[in-house]
Amino acid sequence: MTSNPGLGRYHLLLAVGGRPVQHGWWDSEATARQKFKRWVGDWGRAGARITLDDEETGIELAAWPGIVGAES
Repeated sequence: MTSNPGLGRYHLLLAVGGRPVQHGWWDSEATARQKFKRWVGDWGRAGARITLDDEETGIELAAWPGIVGAES
């Protein structure tokens, strides 16, 4: 399922207004989850969406906000 062979298995995406702004890929799920928390702290505001996906399985592991359109 990996759309970017050679990059890490865990993909972090920051989108603002539905447009991708920043990406990151890591081989370690623990590292990717730490980055997810940091990105939420740094970029989590109205209009932003942050997702962490397992590119190998296609499963979304985490998302902020948890429900699209919800404010946290």
